[in-house]
Amino acid sequence: MAAITDLGFMYRWFKNCNLVHNLSEKYVFITGCDSGFGNMLARQLVERGLRVLAACLTEEGAQKLQQDTSYQLQTTLLDITKTESVKAAAQWVRDQVGEQGLWALVNNAGVGLPSGPNEWLTKEDFVKVINVNLVGTIDVTLHMLPMVKKARGRVVNMSSSGGRVALIGGGYCVSKFGIEAFSDSIRREMHYFGVKVSIIEPGNYKTSILGKEGINKKLRKMWERLPQETRDSYGEEYFRIYTYKLSNMLELAEPRITDVINSMEHAIVSRTPRIRYNPGLDAKLLYIPLAKLPTPVTDFILSRYLPKPADSV
Repeated sequence: MAAITDLGFMYRWFKNCNLVHNLSEKYVFITGCDSGFGNMLARQLVERGLRVLAACLTEEGAQKLQQDTSYQLQTTLLDITKTESVKAAAQWVRDQVGEQGLWALVNNAGVGLPSGPNEWLTKEDFVKVINVNLVGTIDVTLHMLPMVKKARGRVVNMSSSGGRVALIGGGYCVSKFGIEAFSDSIRREMHYFGVKVSIIEPGNYKTSILGKEGINKKLRKMWERLPQETRDSYGEEYFRIYTYKLSNMLELAEPRITDVINSMEHAIVSRTPRIRYNPGLDAKLLYIPLAKLPTPVTDFILSRYLPKPADSV
């Protein structure tokens, strides 16, 4: 028992010694701070003493976060799908950080819907998600990167287990696979400038990424706008089972997001951040193994989960 206690003490000592120095002087810019991961991370970093620059989509979200925290946190409005908004936010950050540069950029903003069977979606449905999760992230990174290089800091990109194995149709997994590729390429380029890039790949956590409207209603609207021929090929039974299983998966999502926030914080404050973080037991025990299995095996396993269409062969 004493040996275990000593090991625990040594681990905590090493963890604290392995932190970046002068955290209270370093600036962190986080997107998507209205709620969820970004909001909680902003609060946690303020408690650690960092200077947080939090970007929110709504005035309401920005005001509430500002009121609930201290002078060490400043908020700004940002719509990452609009380059004019990104440019304005970059200039605001530049004015805040000055010559010392930006220690960490956290690309957290994201959306999950519309998602569903690919044939049920339109190009516009894909674009809605990809513009936020991928194109917006790239735009923000390109505008902030000179400041990150000046500080020899970090870029932390929010991906997903869905960026390693495509669990659902639509733009979500497509965008997260894109985040993985963008992060890998920029990590290799920025290595020579002393900039580190980390990717967060959470499992199934309960956040507001799916919006306020229930998933059942969204899928019902999607189903009812389909041509009758397409609906007949899948069948009402397929729609019922698919909706039930997706809703059940979301109901089982982990509500405690602490592990995700701690992973993001580690990527920011540790002298040796990891390249990839996989918070969540489902990520470690299910999704990552599925991504590493031979593709036919993964296909077989996932096919057991999906219902069969009426016109299946």
